[in-house]
Amino acid sequence: MRLYITAAAAVADDGGLTKPNKAPQQMQAARRGCRSAVVTGILAGLLLFRAALLAVETGASLCPSAAGCLGWRAGLGDWLYGGGDDDPTEEFMKQWRKSHREASLLDPVVVEAAPDSLNGLMAEMDTILATYDRPDMEVVVVKIMAMLLKMDRKVKSSRIQALFNRQLASLGIPKSIHCLALRLAEEFSVNAEARSPVPLPQHAPRLTDTSRLHVALVTDNILAAAVAVASAVSSSADPSRLVFHVVTDKKSYVPMHSWFALHPVSPAVVEVKGLHQFDWRDGDAIASVMRTIDEVQKSSLCYHKLYDGETEREVRRLEASKPSTFSPLNYLKIHLPEFFPELRRIILLDDDVVVHKDLAGLWEQDLDGNIMGAVGAHRPAADGGICIESALGEHLNFSDPALSSLGLDGLHCAWSWGANIIDLDVWRRTNVTETYQLWLQKNRESEFRLWKMASLPPALIAFNGRVHAIEPFWHLPGLGWRMPDPDLMQFSAVLHFSGPRKPWLEIAFPELRQLWLGHLNVSDSFLRGCGIVE
Repeated sequence: MRLYITAAAAVADDGGLTKPNKAPQQMQAARRGCRSAVVTGILAGLLLFRAALLAVETGASLCPSAAGCLGWRAGLGDWLYGGGDDDPTEEFMKQWRKSHREASLLDPVVVEAAPDSLNGLMAEMDTILATYDRPDMEVVVVKIMAMLLKMDRKVKSSRIQALFNRQLASLGIPKSIHCLALRLAEEFSVNAEARSPVPLPQHAPRLTDTSRLHVALVTDNILAAAVAVASAVSSSADPSRLVFHVVTDKKSYVPMHSWFALHPVSPAVVEVKGLHQFDWRDGDAIASVMRTIDEVQKSSLCYHKLYDGETEREVRRLEASKPSTFSPLNYLKIHLPEFFPELRRIILLDDDVVVHKDLAGLWEQDLDGNIMGAVGAHRPAADGGICIESALGEHLNFSDPALSSLGLDGLHCAWSWGANIIDLDVWRRTNVTETYQLWLQKNRESEFRLWKMASLPPALIAFNGRVHAIEPFWHLPGLGWRMPDPDLMQFSAVLHFSGPRKPWLEIAFPELRQLWLGHLNVSDSFLRGCGIVE
């Protein structure tokens, strides 16, 4: 920016004589006026430039296509950065571009010493202009860039801290749920009714009756299981057909059993079974289950040893706290044939769901010889070029030769857990479980380059070519990420709170949390005593 600072000399009077006592005052006034004008001009140009940059980036998202935006962006860029000799801000823009490219190379001491606000910048600029008749534009721009970089780092730091806090909030178990588990465990020890068989002996034959509609949940979350079961029963046209199989770990078995013993869902039937209670008569079955558990534990140990940096270690610790990362129950879905050897077909629900429609239609789906029916298992071209949730390439790292050699299409849509109908007979005739275990091992040995540790990616490989696409209305995922369209919610059969904002957490969307709580009895003494409902 070419700035010419001039001072009006005191003009001579009619006699041609200079008035010395007025000239210094006029010179100082002119200098002060020029300083203000320069500061105002520079800041105005800065704000205009920042606003224009924002417009460029925002405009890119508004263009109908990338090609349609090229000319617009190029023209605006010429206007911003100077495309001709007549540009009055050429010098300033030249220094700005140079400093913008080298912003990351600024001395940290310079950045730290930069002003914290526009008022601070104005004060420093005033000092500079009071010293020099013509300021060094490079010095001015460096100061502005240092201030912007300092402010940008503060914003990014605040944003990271906010994300970190939200991550912690999504991983934490509320005190109310701890309270519920403890109270139910205590009730189990003092109340014979809480220890009564689940299901009652007269209903036990239903557990293997293949004419009934069987639903499995593999979970340690008592409250989530209660809502999933209650919502499925209330949505069923014939709840007497429903048989629920709740598989949990030894730690959660007592309170889980206590809840369903004290809260029967008649005429439906619920079975609660801990992993320690399965009668593993088949030695190969228990060996297979233990292999999966062992591999998950090995992966957990390896995952934490990969990086020694403190920051990376903390990030990995947070990731490892997510149930989708290393919770054995989340991986044991792959052993449904071993868990239910006498069943031919089963519906698998995640615990963070609300059933909104009768599941009989899902149960009766024709899988066309495949193992599983799931929403999203289709090619993009079959749905107008759009995946309902995500593509395989968003879960698997196809740049690794181990995956690229499989012949999978990264653009093919990925199915997900949440609401799946499974043909156990077909599953038993395949090696899907062994393939799943093999790829868990390969991912660990690759130091988790194949995919970010989770239970779904190896299932996408193992079940490849064996999943039948069902109608999208059977499963609406993502309610833990966003508020869906109300009409879509009303239309969908299973609402899935996949994402960090689980409905039992305070960070859940208030409207969705109320929908979820609506399937709990507000007068229940356990729920009221632990503050879950009011």
